[in-house]
Amino acid sequence: MRVKAEMVFNRLEDLAPLSLAESWDNSGLQLGSRDQTVNAILVTLDVDERAVDIALEVGANLIISHHPLFFHGIKSIDYDSIQGRLIRRLVNRDLTVYAAHTNLDLAPGGLSQFLALKLGLINIRPLGVVKSQQLLKLVVFVPESHLEEVRQAINDAGAGFIGNYRDCSFRTLGVGTFRPLAGSQPFLGSTGVLEEAAEYRLEVIVPGELLDRVIRSMIEAHPYEEVAYDLIPLNNTGKTYSYGRQGDLPREMALEELAENIKTILGIEHVAVSSRTTGKVKKICLVPGSGASMIKMARREGCQVLITSDVKYHEACEALDSGLALIDPGHDGMESAAVDMLVSHLKEAGRNEGWNVQIHGFKEEPIWRKV
Repeated sequence: MRVKAEMVFNRLEDLAPLSLAESWDNSGLQLGSRDQTVNAILVTLDVDERAVDIALEVGANLIISHHPLFFHGIKSIDYDSIQGRLIRRLVNRDLTVYAAHTNLDLAPGGLSQFLALKLGLINIRPLGVVKSQQLLKLVVFVPESHLEEVRQAINDAGAGFIGNYRDCSFRTLGVGTFRPLAGSQPFLGSTGVLEEAAEYRLEVIVPGELLDRVIRSMIEAHPYEEVAYDLIPLNNTGKTYSYGRQGDLPREMALEELAENIKTILGIEHVAVSSRTTGKVKKICLVPGSGASMIKMARREGCQVLITSDVKYHEACEALDSGLALIDPGHDGMESAAVDMLVSHLKEAGRNEGWNVQIHGFKEEPIWRKV
């Protein structure tokens, strides 16, 4: 089947909704067109000249990266600069670029969850709370003849989830009144005549990030020319999102053994270890990318080891003084797992939807090497 870039973006956003991205971030479409027909896909950590080389070698015209191509606003595109040459090449080669960054980091099934599972942790749960899901109640008034059709459309668009239950709704029967005015085309009744109709008041819970999609689906399924509905903000707690995960190793192990396991699982040669403990460890937490800001949270949660990257000297001292061991695989060492994760996710989506598109992963050599 013919695959448009927007179809790929939609499957990525099922995993990592753009509403989760931080305000300072720039996740989503970076360059190109949502309407582009996709020949092949390259997934990479960063978009640079080498990534473009590989994309062209494998025939990919869509690049999916973890780190955004554009992090800050630009005022000019200078073809003599590194960034300008790269942009010019991407445009000339008709390549589309999309980034899944902090939205992938915060997603419930995102990068931290993927890494926790790869490390074999059990009893996995979020490490603290960064964001909470906004919830609204949608109330819509529907004639009896279209109640099930409207309910199904709303639920299929993502509304009506409560915990581990879906298709949750409540309805009450009542009487609606209306008088069609000149120029109207009423589904029921006649122009200028006060009408009464048996209608159901249908209520569902809607996640804020899906509201536009749910409303569109509701209106498309509803028979009325003008759909009467209410949106009520709720103080109920929806899903919570965190950059990190905590959990337990299947068995206690020495810190050195854990470090070796991490190197094997991530496919890297070196990690940095900081610890004053000589005993075995079991309760672990991890934060992809730069997670030193969560050292205090890790200790409050009773973690023995924090796996994260870009830890500075004084931050490491703080962790040591509090009894928390650190393992730092390097920023690219941890986040390169995003390539494996996104390739796996897109291949599964392609199988489910019948895409005839090759999906390739590319990992750069580590930025730092020991000499």
